[in-house]
Amino acid sequence: MNAVEQACVPHLAIFIKEDAVINGAKEILKIIKPQWHIKDVQYKMFTDGITNKLVGCFNQPNQGGVSSENTSKTFDTDAAVTEDVMLIRVYGNKTDLLIDRRKETENILLMNKYGYAPSIYATFENGLAYEYVPGTTLTPTSCQEEHIWRLVARRMAQMHKVRPIVLTDERPALVAKMDQFLALIPECFSDAAKDKLVWKVFPRVSELRAEFGDLYATLQRLKSPVVFCHNDLLLGNVIYDKTRNRVTFIDYEYASLNHQAFDIGNHFTEFAGVAEIDYSRYPSKDFQMSWLREYLEEFINGESTNTSPIIEADVQRLYVQVNQYALASHFMWAVWALIQAEHSTIDFDFVQFGVIRFTEYRRKKDEFLRLCAN
Repeated sequence: MNAVEQACVPHLAIFIKEDAVINGAKEILKIIKPQWHIKDVQYKMFTDGITNKLVGCFNQPNQGGVSSENTSKTFDTDAAVTEDVMLIRVYGNKTDLLIDRRKETENILLMNKYGYAPSIYATFENGLAYEYVPGTTLTPTSCQEEHIWRLVARRMAQMHKVRPIVLTDERPALVAKMDQFLALIPECFSDAAKDKLVWKVFPRVSELRAEFGDLYATLQRLKSPVVFCHNDLLLGNVIYDKTRNRVTFIDYEYASLNHQAFDIGNHFTEFAGVAEIDYSRYPSKDFQMSWLREYLEEFINGESTNTSPIIEADVQRLYVQVNQYALASHFMWAVWALIQAEHSTIDFDFVQFGVIRFTEYRRKKDEFLRLCAN
């Protein structure tokens, strides 16, 4: 993705306050949707995100606009004309510490070029406006339905085969991202109760750094390929369109070159859910083996007429890689949660989320590291 392509996306000198998202959305619409009448626009605040604030804007001529809340990234109304719908995302407080927003825009443009991501209409000082993708976000139940998980497996494989046009660094992002996150953990949390709870469960940063270093040294021996990864495929970032029988991935904030097994393992850890985390939902080996076989069919063969057989040893090898990299997923998001606990204004218990992820990492570490590809 080059600078010319990114320059085609309008940038608006507008900053939206987190406590006035709908008012800010109106200012955005006046510029990029001047044909819309503001009084006809319906607004819905989506409440399932824990990084940013998201408002959906739906043009309803002659019906009058209303504001409400929803819990998924979809509208109750079946929008037949998607150009009458727009999503406006306001970045969470201090998330620029965690996310390269310029790179995020590049990622979305790249994926949109292949039909794997929505279009961007504009960026603004602390967010972006983008295309509404019709469908419903996955749930801990729907993500295990066969007709859906097969679509997800194939879409992930297709994404993993995309190569950025300009590669300034071909190293996997995992180590650099962990170094970045670990450096941002406060020595002392401003909220005394949070501070007490965090250090009751987590070791100090120097110990976390050493432990992750040891874990990654082990993971490197698996030689998981480096591919273009989403890196954050929680269920809310997968949209299933029943009408078109397809899935679309959204929110490419953390996308980058990374280990193939990390992306898949991270997705599997998200089967547990976010609002009510339950790791009994983590997919069984039988489920994973079927999912991974479907993935490899697309990753290796795709639309080729000269197909290669997917042998059991290949699936087993990927199974081991995926589950061991799932440990790195738990570790990374646990550390991420500590940073969010200090800075985010979103009403979510980040400390508890981090504690749950780190506890699960410790609980599964020995079991997963004992897995063998043979």
